[in-house]
Amino acid sequence: MLNKKETKVYALGQHISMSAHKARRVIDQIRGRSYEETLMILDLMPYRACYPIFKLIYSAAANASYNMGSTETNLIISKAEVNEGTTTKKLKPRARGRSYLIKKPTCHITIVVKDISLDEDESINRDYLTWLKKHRWKNKYTDMIYHDMYSNGGIWDKK
Repeated sequence: MLNKKETKVYALGQHISMSAHKARRVIDQIRGRSYEETLMILDLMPYRACYPIFKLIYSAAANASYNMGSTETNLIISKAEVNEGTTTKKLKPRARGRSYLIKKPTCHITIVVKDISLDEDESINRDYLTWLKKHRWKNKYTDMIYHDMYSNGGIWDKK
């Protein structure tokens, strides 16, 4: 048996009371990003699903620092998935003695955090980090669109 050090740590949140579709909308935005960038994105997003996901990512980072001794700057979100949980059902009384079934969906969220400094192939990590620094927050077309919009009148030039 090899004495190989684990590079992945996970946090699992079960029975979170929201639909899996709404949680996936947020999870798709943060998959593959660094830990610090993920916290900034979740802090600025207006969705209700951001808070439990924020807590899970913070918990996964705490697990990584406690179990492996890694720092937050070396962590990336390697895997993030949302599965449907059980649906809680309640009966609400309605008119004429009838009842109405209320279904409240739940979901299970799994966040896997990877420490890129402990990975065995350091050249891939350096290439990934240089690519990430070069392409972060870079949109080639925004300057051109804003320039054309303000110079020609754009949207506000309609009569």
